[in-house]
Amino acid sequence: MNPSIRHLASVVALAILLSACAPTSERATTDTPAVEQPPSDQAMKALSAEVFTYGYPLVLMDVTREVMTARVPANTFTHKRAFPDATFTDVVSPNADTLYSSAWIDLSKEPVVLSLPDTNGRYYLMPLMDAWTNVFASPGKRTTGTRRGAFAIVGPDWQGTLPKGMKEIRSPTAMVWLIGRTQTNGRHDFAAVHRLQDQYRLVPLSAWQKGARVSPPVSPPATLIDTQTPPVEQVAAMDAQAFFTRVAALLPANPPLADDAAMVEKMRRMGLQPGEPFKTTVLEPSTARAVQEGATAALAGIAASARKGAAGSTGWRVQRQIGTYGTDYGTRAAIAMVGLGANLPEDAIYPSTRADATGRPFDGGSRYVLHFEKGQLPPVKAFWSLTLYNDKQAFVSNPIQRYALGSRDPLRYNRDGSLDIYIQYERPAGAKAANWLPAPPDGFNLMLRAYWPDQALLDGKWTPPAVQRVN
Repeated sequence: MNPSIRHLASVVALAILLSACAPTSERATTDTPAVEQPPSDQAMKALSAEVFTYGYPLVLMDVTREVMTARVPANTFTHKRAFPDATFTDVVSPNADTLYSSAWIDLSKEPVVLSLPDTNGRYYLMPLMDAWTNVFASPGKRTTGTRRGAFAIVGPDWQGTLPKGMKEIRSPTAMVWLIGRTQTNGRHDFAAVHRLQDQYRLVPLSAWQKGARVSPPVSPPATLIDTQTPPVEQVAAMDAQAFFTRVAALLPANPPLADDAAMVEKMRRMGLQPGEPFKTTVLEPSTARAVQEGATAALAGIAASARKGAAGSTGWRVQRQIGTYGTDYGTRAAIAMVGLGANLPEDAIYPSTRADATGRPFDGGSRYVLHFEKGQLPPVKAFWSLTLYNDKQAFVSNPIQRYALGSRDPLRYNRDGSLDIYIQYERPAGAKAANWLPAPPDGFNLMLRAYWPDQALLDGKWTPPAVQRVN
């Protein structure tokens, strides 16, 4: 070795040694930045669990988008012309109260104009959900009335001028899911709703400015997408590397909100960078295992939270913090798992229960009654319904194809004005069949939908009565 280089090396080594032995106060005065230590395996597991819970709704939204746009392209309405049946699995916890008019909107290129007809007083809503499952706008009878109108849905970075009289609705993300619902008063009402659906339009702003009022035809993308496995199951089957890579790929066009700064830092600490693949193969084997364990634990935690029973004495779980979640990532993930597409509470509240008045889980081998005293029906400005689901949050096949009962149905009231709904596997005898909600032979759960709820329901002053086991 060159003597001068040898001398320099010895000086550097001595300096490093002295620096290591120097008091903390002296080291703090140097300009050399501290080297950030990578998280321990235990810390990595915790980070993985938190980031998984945070990113779960984003990934579930994207998989759902893929499944649905494989059939109908983006920026195009798809209308349900009849209520869903027991074969419908695209969306968890579907309803049999309204006819859906949904569309996945892509704002990455330009704004899209939502054009709505005069519904002549009929209740409807067109909630717009961002990629993180927050409802950022909800045109409809409650908010904008029922007269004809046009709204420009614009992306987070769009700048421009809109046609006179057109209202701007700005989305925080490029991915938007519009899940329109139009009140439908039974099968006999389908034709009237179809006429309205045919007037719901989505048109690119550039085409609208040229006079177009109908979106140009677009073919679905030619991609190999699994359209048979429910999106919730597809996400559950992802390993940690696939899941976090999906999160990273989605972040640039669907950025976190300002309040998510702490979670953004946790993603950075974990090594998750927007737009870049997340590779567990470059990690130490023990660290890679920690990442997978964190993701697995988070998924189990979300499922447990989504299915846990209510603390209330009546057995109903009433979740009022829906539609917008702030930094309550756990609630947001749980709602996405069992009720992706949930409305704002001002539009609808969904009390749910899995157990009877004694806390025993529902079982089709027993018979149940939900009893409303006179004057104690769900307080709403629109309408209400009671829906039954199986353990996968899908409708249950039954001989009369009845999946819900509510205020739109010809229910039979008791002489004193009270109401009984019979929930059981076997058809009840006589007039009780009018109020029969068919159950499967095994486990199930119930959801009460209250559309445009009164303040008493929003404030928690009214809650559903407990479901009574009668055998």
